[in-house]
Amino acid sequence: MKLKKTLLTLLIATACTIGTAAQWTPTSRVFDIAKPEMKVFLPTKELATGRAVVACPGGSYLGHAIAHEGWDWAPFFNRQGIALIVLKYRVPAGNRNLPISDAETAIKMVRDSASVWGINPEDVGIMGSSAGGHLASTIATHSTGKALPNFQILFYPVISMEQPLTHQMTHDNFLGPNPSKELEAKYSNHKQVTKNTPRAFIATSDDDEGVPSANSAEYYLALNKAGVPATLHVYPSGRHGWGILESFVYKNEMLSDLSSWLRSF
Repeated sequence: MKLKKTLLTLLIATACTIGTAAQWTPTSRVFDIAKPEMKVFLPTKELATGRAVVACPGGSYLGHAIAHEGWDWAPFFNRQGIALIVLKYRVPAGNRNLPISDAETAIKMVRDSASVWGINPEDVGIMGSSAGGHLASTIATHSTGKALPNFQILFYPVISMEQPLTHQMTHDNFLGPNPSKELEAKYSNHKQVTKNTPRAFIATSDDDEGVPSANSAEYYLALNKAGVPATLHVYPSGRHGWGILESFVYKNEMLSDLSSWLRSF
């Protein structure tokens, strides 16, 4: 009964649908997100490992690259027996607590739904790309208890809210145009890493002019200093926003690197 009540409460806050990748209408980007939504892609029972990943697509905290940084990842994860939950989180619109609350609710909902979805509640990770990478790393460094993921996967993430590393549009949409230095430091997530921060896979491109790869490097160094297992892959080219697009020259190498990392723990 307690599980059902918890699920009901979370479902009221977050619309949740379950199915396969083929069921979703192809959409590259979405804006004007009035309420959070989750699409759950479960592997077959024969392949299921109990692992789950909550994905936060990027979009400068203005919208979501919902396909190549979200739904299109489902076959990759499902083939490895991993459930993928793609979160359409609310953009801040002046309230940074909205996306944070949505991401924490998603993590909690996955854990509360573990017995229903065949998920191990102690093996739930978060994934984020670009601004979604900032959200994912915020959850990994700020959240506690049931909202803290067990691992994190970050693609070309915005990590810092401080100059010169930050991405200005992401910064302004998340914090507002004139935040205090203290607030910028609080959400510069390389400065918030502790020994309790979950292990990380980080991937970026050396020629990323949108979000400097130094964001990823600083985060990796902070994790390493804290003794948190982490791996950093900097691909020679690709610029920004490649997700799982076929046009990314190092796509196969990236997927191989990620698969190897997922098998390592």
